[in-house]
Amino acid sequence: MRKFTTIILLCSTFSLFTTQVSAQNADIDLLRSINGSSSSGLRHYSAFISNTTTAVALSTPVVMGVVALIEKDDNLLKNAIYVGAAIGVDGVMTYSLKKVVNRDRPYVTYPDIHPAAYETSNSFPSGHTSLAFATATAMSLKYPKWYVIAPSYFWACSVGYSRLNLGVHYPSDVLAGALLGAGSAFVTYKVNEWFWKKHENKKLIGLQAYL
Repeated sequence: MRKFTTIILLCSTFSLFTTQVSAQNADIDLLRSINGSSSSGLRHYSAFISNTTTAVALSTPVVMGVVALIEKDDNLLKNAIYVGAAIGVDGVMTYSLKKVVNRDRPYVTYPDIHPAAYETSNSFPSGHTSLAFATATAMSLKYPKWYVIAPSYFWACSVGYSRLNLGVHYPSDVLAGALLGAGSAFVTYKVNEWFWKKHENKKLIGLQAYL
């Protein structure tokens, strides 16, 4: 698990540095375009979508777990634990990167950026975006149906766009957040699959020994 964590940290950090070196102007220009040309309706929509992030992400595994316990559905309970674990891994990775990179919010560096709110945490990566993509990816991996994948990623992409529209993140923050969230969910998925496979093998060996 430590190896996977190191890989995600290095990839995300590399994403920041390459963006800064080769496309810093494009980064801020795109943010200015999205932040400065939106209507009040779009701004309100962005604020609403952004505010749903934590509630939707945290309630998803909780609701799954409650339903699993009521219905006595072991598979659903396992899926709920996985989604919760993916969100937890993403949270740790996001918090760590914010502390390591220590990037100022765009409105701190560029006064012409008009934020809808002033955030207290660092800018890179976008925590809202990473959380949304971790949730969307986790649900899509466990339930690979179009009616799960399409709305999940539409919501996640809307969250990412909202962070730009609200002027609180650079495009590179959002891109890194999306990669980090999806990557955290994928790595957790692989670890989860390995764990349950190993657990089932142990049960099978024990049963065979008993018989």
